[in-house]
Amino acid sequence: MAKSAKSQFVCQSCGGVSSRWVGKCPSCEEWNTLTEEATATPPAGSGARKATRGVGAALETLAGGAEEAPRFRSGIEELDRVAGGGIVPGSALLIAGEPGIGKSTLLLQVGAQIAEAGRKALYFSGEEATAQVRLRAQRLGLQDAPLSLAAETNLANILATLRTDKPADLIIVDSVQTLWSDALDAAPGTVSQVRATAQALIRHAKSAGSALLLVGHVTKDGQIAGPKVIEHMVDTVLTFEGDQGHTFRILRSVKNRFGPTDEMGVFEMSAAGLSEVPNPSELFLGDRSETAPGAAVFAGVEGTRPILVEIQALVAPSSLGTPRRAVVGWDASRLAMLIAVLETRCNVSFANHDVFLNVAGGLKITEPAADLAAAAALISSLHNIAVPADRLFFGEVSLSGAIRASAHAALRLKEAKKLGFKHAIISESGDIGQDGAKMSLSRLSKLNMLADELGHAKDPS
Repeated sequence: MAKSAKSQFVCQSCGGVSSRWVGKCPSCEEWNTLTEEATATPPAGSGARKATRGVGAALETLAGGAEEAPRFRSGIEELDRVAGGGIVPGSALLIAGEPGIGKSTLLLQVGAQIAEAGRKALYFSGEEATAQVRLRAQRLGLQDAPLSLAAETNLANILATLRTDKPADLIIVDSVQTLWSDALDAAPGTVSQVRATAQALIRHAKSAGSALLLVGHVTKDGQIAGPKVIEHMVDTVLTFEGDQGHTFRILRSVKNRFGPTDEMGVFEMSAAGLSEVPNPSELFLGDRSETAPGAAVFAGVEGTRPILVEIQALVAPSSLGTPRRAVVGWDASRLAMLIAVLETRCNVSFANHDVFLNVAGGLKITEPAADLAAAAALISSLHNIAVPADRLFFGEVSLSGAIRASAHAALRLKEAKKLGFKHAIISESGDIGQDGAKMSLSRLSKLNMLADELGHAKDPS
């Protein structure tokens, strides 16, 4: 007897199901995200399959040793750093990023490196023909790498290819939104197709011991497209970021079951592909002007890597009733709070000025330790006096105007000393380590001491 088919409406943002179409999703309250998908149901009266009784699981205690997950190197140190030291066989990694940011280029380089190391690597392209992938490989100088390539989007064909010959060490699928399974009556890229195809590939990768690299699209809001359950199914979620106006790209770990989630890898995009940047601080500080007002160097930490970056501020007179506040690369709410603290605790007024803040190079900073460097840049621009080029800043500013210590102070100061900085303005508390003791330090307890430290007599107390 033929199965009866009916339709359901599935949210493309959260995966919620509705029996009828509505303008706003009842689950996530997003507008115009419900699409109709056909679902097959068994006829009435057919009954359900009897469930098995099951077998009890063997219970263990927490005592005992734990072995480190086996890994193999990808040949790209920045990727290995973010992944936690290498790629774990049988794991699933999801790499997401904006269109044109370099995801396909990165994975083509990874696949070629692993294939040249004597391992079996397969590359399934769902967005480009094999001729286009070969053209990119020639441009990158990878045309001689023994990487197996196929342009395929049918899940059944991909699984049939993977089951032939010996299991692959690495499987690359670009991208998961282009795959489709003929078992589902839905268009490629819909929630049901993305969920089903990703689950089937992950199941095969874990059973065969192959590492799986999936490429994922992002929405206009920067979220990974498709159902949120995809991020829970995979072992590692990496985001590939960057500004189209700059040459560098940043690889971040959002989720990692086999390593830390706060690591960062830096690449530079060129005509020859993505090249690793072993010292990002030199890249971010390479073009800075040492005599321009409104610039301060911040010593940050991303995972285990210290990074020095320039924070730029422009404070200009405003003719508007409500002055503008614009920020790029930093939290806008954090800037508003910092301006309020400067006005209230330090008697530094921005009431009649537009304020623009920018993190040089397009890097996005989330550390509260950047407060002190941003405050120094704002004061420097307001009074049109440049900060000395050999100074750097880090410290969190509280609402009371106090400057709190930042973690990994010794690591930050060690990186600054290596790059030639001689003077650091930091919190009064906190351990600075041996390298910090060799530098000239100004340890501040209150933010109103910063103006005097910079040579701007604006201390109300």
